[in-house]
Amino acid sequence: MDPIIDDESQTALENEIADLELRLRRAKDRLANSKAATTPDEPSHPPGDPPSTHSAHHYLLLLSDSALPLGSFAFSSGLESFLAHTRRSGTPSHLASPSSFSSFLPLSLSSYASTSLPFVLAAHRDPSPETLAHLDDTLDAALICTVGRRASVAQGRALIAIWEKSFAATADPRGTLRPYAELLRSSGSAKTTTGGSEEPPPASAHLAPLFGAVAALCGMGVRQAAYVFLLGHVKALVSAAVRAGLFGPYQAQRILGGGEVQVCLADAVEREWDTPVEEAGQSVPVMDLWIGRHELLYSRIFNS
Repeated sequence: MDPIIDDESQTALENEIADLELRLRRAKDRLANSKAATTPDEPSHPPGDPPSTHSAHHYLLLLSDSALPLGSFAFSSGLESFLAHTRRSGTPSHLASPSSFSSFLPLSLSSYASTSLPFVLAAHRDPSPETLAHLDDTLDAALICTVGRRASVAQGRALIAIWEKSFAATADPRGTLRPYAELLRSSGSAKTTTGGSEEPPPASAHLAPLFGAVAALCGMGVRQAAYVFLLGHVKALVSAAVRAGLFGPYQAQRILGGGEVQVCLADAVEREWDTPVEEAGQSVPVMDLWIGRHELLYSRIFNS
């Protein structure tokens, strides 16, 4: 026979039960947060039939391949100009010290991440043609260096051509980026205003937002897209350094495989992860000077 429970004991039991339920809810919340933190980010893909994990991994390898014909290796991203403006008077450019590259690489990567990576992330999170056109226009207004703008547009137009001719049929049969590509083609014919001046084109096809959108449609995760985007810049810089005679191909692979580059890439992604495109901007102002003065060099081996 159960003992009689007075009011005071019943109140104590109810309080104990409430406390246990509260602790249980908090434990469940901690478990859910722990699982969310340890689970790799899922590919951000529009509704429909997203690519499989195997397919996404396949496109990750394609987009990170140095053979992808973006034309990025035709540009030095300011390295050639940096070497010309920082070497001692009378010293040939091919005798520049490899230490020059080790000081230039983190500056260039920081500059590239702060100006371009927020647009990659924003386009990946929403790869719709309307958002892509808005991001492209915003980046076009934010880039003040003419030489850097030309390089971004040239590589972006190469990427949209690769997407339409090679990837879109398999990765995105619905043609998500087709309206943006048509908008880009319509901008080829310049329109003039009543005053006789040319109107700005509706789209320029900058590389950063296009890369984010293409990566999302291929099923890549947002962190994967950010890392591959920045790694492509580092590989282009290392390739330019090899052709400029700073070091050989084995040293180039040693730099790419080294821990310093990996730490720099991870830190850059973390730093710009929550940066809105309205706050994206040049973090190394002198980089615009080095890139912009490249076309003024007496002799050069890279495009401006």
